[in-house]
Amino acid sequence: MTILTTTAEVEAFCAGLAGADFVAVDTEFLRDSTYWPRLCLIQVAGPDAVAAIDPLAPDISLDAFQAILDDEKILKVFHAGRQDLEIFFHRVGRLPSPIFDTQVAGMVTGFGESASYETLVNKLAGAQLDKHSRFTDWAQRPLTDRQLAYALDDVIHLRTIYTRLSKKLAKSGREAWLQDEMRILTDPNTFRLEPEDAWKRLKLRTEKPRLLAVLKELAAWRETEAQKRDLPRNRVIKDETLLEIATQMPTDAHKLARTRGLSSGFAEGKWGEAILAAINRGLAVPAEDCPKPGPRIDLPPGLGPTVELLKVLLRYKADEHDVAPKLLANSSDLERLAADDDAPIPALSGWRKELFGDDALKLKHGQLALGIEKKRIKLVPAPE
Repeated sequence: MTILTTTAEVEAFCAGLAGADFVAVDTEFLRDSTYWPRLCLIQVAGPDAVAAIDPLAPDISLDAFQAILDDEKILKVFHAGRQDLEIFFHRVGRLPSPIFDTQVAGMVTGFGESASYETLVNKLAGAQLDKHSRFTDWAQRPLTDRQLAYALDDVIHLRTIYTRLSKKLAKSGREAWLQDEMRILTDPNTFRLEPEDAWKRLKLRTEKPRLLAVLKELAAWRETEAQKRDLPRNRVIKDETLLEIATQMPTDAHKLARTRGLSSGFAEGKWGEAILAAINRGLAVPAEDCPKPGPRIDLPPGLGPTVELLKVLLRYKADEHDVAPKLLANSSDLERLAADDDAPIPALSGWRKELFGDDALKLKHGQLALGIEKKRIKLVPAPE
């Protein structure tokens, strides 16, 4: 198995990729005990060559590989590439470009809600995945031939999957659908982890602006500490503890120590002082500047059945057009659509509106009906 452990080897391999239309890319990483994912292996396959790059090798430079990622003439192919892209964005502050995600492409071309890699390998590459090395500690060295074979298979099959999905997309005329979805993965804001936005990722149980102001400050402190110390957020302090502190708003170390899961030593130490300071910052925010809770959708009475009908229509349309339902709409979208004809949801614009949104509005207003014929759902124009 080919593993590149020196800068010269990486440069020679990448030179051979110059002029390629695309390269398949995958990574192996660990993040169980760190905030930032620890990159352990990079697998790369061009049309005629494949190799694994060892980023843990002493004194190795990845500049030549980064140049491939930055080359606008070479398409970078990933499968479910969000975490891979996060790694590259964190390393250099920019995303590979252009990119193609086979999971998204699979969802667009009829391979189901998640379009798993195993499904695509089976159906498009006619192969079976070796699962024995799935839980490998990729930071250990040396890697065995079996581990390397497992890692390289991901990009070897990815070449075939990309080629065949590309043909299916071209034949179906759905390239624009894919690009619409890819905009999220190519937006740097998707991967920025700003401490001041950390509170938005918490499962909130409150709509009180003052409590949200305190929680925002606490979450920002925790995010900063986690990034600085390269620790998982919950290793600094757990979500439920953070929420309880925000709710109780203790004013001194003694009261902070009463929080379930915190010791008096923690409360009286530097982190305890920082938490109390964060609470005070949240309490000092002017009322008009406190965060506002996100929009809450309260369905008017009687709309529940409408939502259920829309779900049936969604499944029907997804099956009819061989596309994953969640690409058209999710449950929240359907609730908003049931309540508002002009809801700002993707299903009411672009190709989704043509495929689903228009008929959803007709169904909602009694201009279209759902029937059953030969045990299958069908659409029936409603009588005038």
